[in-house]
Amino acid sequence: MDIAVIGLGLIGGSALRALAARGHQVLGYDADPATRATARTAAARAPQNGRWQVTGTIRDAVASAGLVIVAVPLPAVPRVLDEIGAAGYTGLVTDVTSVKTPVRMLVEQRLQGRHQRLAGYVGGHPMAGKESSGFAASDADLFHDCAWVLCIEPGSTSLGDWLDLAELVIGLGARVVPATAEEHDRAVATVSHVPHLLATALAAAAADPLASALAAGSFRDGTRVAATRPELIAAMCGGNAPAVGPALDGIIAALQDARAALDAADPMTALLPWLAPGHAMRAGWPPALAAPLDIPARPDALIRLGRAGGWVKAVSADRSTVTVVRPAPRDQGGPLDDL
Repeated sequence: MDIAVIGLGLIGGSALRALAARGHQVLGYDADPATRATARTAAARAPQNGRWQVTGTIRDAVASAGLVIVAVPLPAVPRVLDEIGAAGYTGLVTDVTSVKTPVRMLVEQRLQGRHQRLAGYVGGHPMAGKESSGFAASDADLFHDCAWVLCIEPGSTSLGDWLDLAELVIGLGARVVPATAEEHDRAVATVSHVPHLLATALAAAAADPLASALAAGSFRDGTRVAATRPELIAAMCGGNAPAVGPALDGIIAALQDARAALDAADPMTALLPWLAPGHAMRAGWPPALAAPLDIPARPDALIRLGRAGGWVKAVSADRSTVTVVRPAPRDQGGPLDDL
């Protein structure tokens, strides 16, 4: 099956490299001519069994593809979907955008609504990246052991399409986490989008030369993603505003509690109960894992797996079951015991 990757930045470029390295026939396209030229040069230098092609148009990229991976920032998604539809594409579409509900709505409006022949759509989001961006930063091993969300919407997502993509993603070394688009957006607001805002605020607050000179490990780790291009942070946080807003409100409220503790007669003692829950969570992350088990390849079982913090590591040959890994239950009667 030919695979088209539209958008050759960090994630799209890494997908292009990873798929080609694993023997897939891959065609890439990027709206920037310089990026296309760089990708072509890199392809010529790649090993013979891991090369890709770069096309001059989206139409050429998708012409023979059985799968299209949309790897552009959210503001560019509508134009890309329009061009995919105008090309008469009828295969499977996925994406790697960091927010899922808006993309799902765009696909319904611009592809499935106008072009009824479209085979299907499964939203995706690899939880991998760097503070650097562009094709030059791409890496065929970027997705190794990362969590890669594949959205499954009861009543609309084709289970066959979902399993096809799960096998493909597992082949790249990633852990496939099932989730609905809405649940994904709420989760990443807390663990990805708000951290970008916090990192940026912290970095801006440390502009004083002395503070900059004294900054060390905690500052480096806490501000790493502030080096991400501002337009990318704006797209992910603004595109997920309905989930990011409440998540940020919760963090602001928690910080206000910490601020109040600092005004107590004994601030060290007052801070201890505030610090305890976060310390406990981080000390226990990542959680211990239970032994792998097989569960039915059903949408309801897959969604429950994702909610429990588990992921898919293999799909059975007959597609009836999937092998999954999940956190070890802390006591009897854990959330996946009856799967």
